[in-house]
Amino acid sequence: MVNKLIRGLLTAAGVVIGYQLTLVLANIMDIGEIFGFTLNGTTQIIIYAIGAIVFGLIFFLISPWLIKLGWKTTDIIEGALQSVPTNDIILGTVGLIFGLVIANLLIRPLAIIPIPWLGSIAMVLANIALGYLGIRVATRKGQDLGGVIYSLKKLGTKDKNIKSEYSAKPKILDTSVIIDGRIADICKTGFIEGPLIIPGFVLEELRHIADSSDTLKRNRGRRGLDILNKIQKELDIPVQIYDKPFDDTLEVDTRLLKLAQQLKGKVVTNDFNLNKVAEFQGVPVLNINELANAVKPVVLPGEEMVVQVIKDGKETGQGVAYLDDGTMIVVDGGKKHIGESIGVMVTSVLQTAAGRMIFAKPKNIMDNKAG
Repeated sequence: MVNKLIRGLLTAAGVVIGYQLTLVLANIMDIGEIFGFTLNGTTQIIIYAIGAIVFGLIFFLISPWLIKLGWKTTDIIEGALQSVPTNDIILGTVGLIFGLVIANLLIRPLAIIPIPWLGSIAMVLANIALGYLGIRVATRKGQDLGGVIYSLKKLGTKDKNIKSEYSAKPKILDTSVIIDGRIADICKTGFIEGPLIIPGFVLEELRHIADSSDTLKRNRGRRGLDILNKIQKELDIPVQIYDKPFDDTLEVDTRLLKLAQQLKGKVVTNDFNLNKVAEFQGVPVLNINELANAVKPVVLPGEEMVVQVIKDGKETGQGVAYLDDGTMIVVDGGKKHIGESIGVMVTSVLQTAAGRMIFAKPKNIMDNKAG
């Protein structure tokens, strides 16, 4: 039914084109003199009708090919657009409109120049060039445009002298730091400024983990998705999903670093290996574990504290206790005090890549030595 309707419209368009073309040719050439007859009103109508019928018949005959070509072109365009993010399509359309408006404003004065075809040619070229430029600028600078819009929204509610959050570099979150969950609490305190960038391939990895047959992995993946929803809905910090396609043959960590370089942002992670690779490639990193270690209370040798020994240590006679922030305390001679809360004195502090370890001895032993 649709094809029949389109075929009818094409045939009607052929009739109109044939009539107009015959009319133009009749005005340019003296058809009556060429064919040896007098051109009057009736003859003109017959000539125009013949032209319209001929072109209508031509378009009727070629309409199946035109329709097939049109559907094929539509499929190609639709397939190409499916791989383009919706944000880019919207931004590209806006950029095209602005480009065409600017082109018409700039070329308007040329229309009054009395040089045949110059105004028309310049108008066509300007529309093509500036329209394409508008699309490219809008899609390439989409992140900056988002920052401008966010800043304008904030002007009505915050002091105009305060810098917008988008003056900060984008923070790209990796899978491990999302699953870890502490990033939501850190953002809530305001110590991390936005925007937070969630790459599409990280979301895809989270989805695979959440769909895993392994219960532990599945729970970790779902926890990561819950953390993202919490950040996006509950916190006053801009969150953007970056879903532009990347080379799928590259590992997730490699794509993450390339994205950080492209956006000139920082990677937020708690992955030790990714941290080292990023440092080697010159990509700024915010490591949650390093932050946690940095904010732990400073403990110096000779300080006293009360801890509860909960298990054996690796070495003979050692016991292990923990502070409220998770710092491990190795108590020399603490094995016999497992399950007890005892006073200890710090003997040394060891800072490792995994965190801080405190070595101590029971206070009564230290008192006996002093006595």
